[in-house]
Amino acid sequence: MLNLARNELHRLFLSPLAWIMLAFTQVLLAYLFLTHIDYFNTIQSRISAIPGAPGVTEMIAIPLLNNAAVIILLISPLLTMRSFAEERRNETLSLLSSAPLSVGQIVFGKYLGTLGFFVILALLTLLMPLSLAVGSTLDLYQLSAAMLGLLLLIASFTAIGLYLSSLTRQPAIAAISTFTVLFLLWIIDWAGNSNEGFSVLSWMSLLNHFQPMTQGQINTVDLSFYLIVIVTFILLTIRRLDRERLD
Repeated sequence: MLNLARNELHRLFLSPLAWIMLAFTQVLLAYLFLTHIDYFNTIQSRISAIPGAPGVTEMIAIPLLNNAAVIILLISPLLTMRSFAEERRNETLSLLSSAPLSVGQIVFGKYLGTLGFFVILALLTLLMPLSLAVGSTLDLYQLSAAMLGLLLLIASFTAIGLYLSSLTRQPAIAAISTFTVLFLLWIIDWAGNSNEGFSVLSWMSLLNHFQPMTQGQINTVDLSFYLIVIVTFILLTIRRLDRERLD
């Protein structure tokens, strides 16, 4: 399983698309990071006299991680779409299924390999706010909680994308359906906030469980939600491929 995960990560980095996405996100996030620094420097003199005024963590680091979450939502369908859809289109999925691995090991290997790319991207992003520790004081607890939320969010994106990739042989269809599902789960909180009768929609929102962590709050409800999403879509992927193997 670990060899499959390593091969999947290696295959991603052999693709120009992965390098383009990595370079694009880092350049864009670096620009946004510098923009947040410039804005903070502009208003620092005005808010310094306010008791409990937000510092660099609240004004620079957390907005950057929020930006990273949105950007990863946009690019994750382009990377997860190849997981199984391309294998099926190239008719290599049957060869992979004939390997001495269970369906669960194949799915977990693909999942860990794809997730590894996004974890590398997230860690590179984290280096930007950590660089602020040289000349300022960071709230490391809040930053750690926000980073944990970002990693759980990324893990959920990957699990959903993996499942939708297993449903089709066309990577483009997998990408479009993944983006649609992720976008709906991102904005579904708007409907939950507009009507008290739709509180269940607020619970289903990926964003609604990420925001408390950006404020330094780690709740078991939020952790449980992400674990449920990850496990559910991984199990659905295993069931889908297991059914296909039996057919």
